[in-house]
Amino acid sequence: MSAAPDDLPASQTPARPERPAGYWERIDRLVAKAPPLTDAQRAKLRVIFHQTTACQEAA
Repeated sequence: MSAAPDDLPASQTPARPERPAGYWERIDRLVAKAPPLTDAQRAKLRVIFHQTTACQEAA
């Protein structure tokens, strides 16, 4: 009997969800080709991801 994915401990859950063959390899290639982020882009992303829930709801 195998456990359902929701029943597995966090250490045994797959790191990546099931995708078609070659999906993650394609993503990795695209990321490798992308230019590095500028400091301004990094700052903007940092603000976006660190907003509080209240700020997000007010927006």
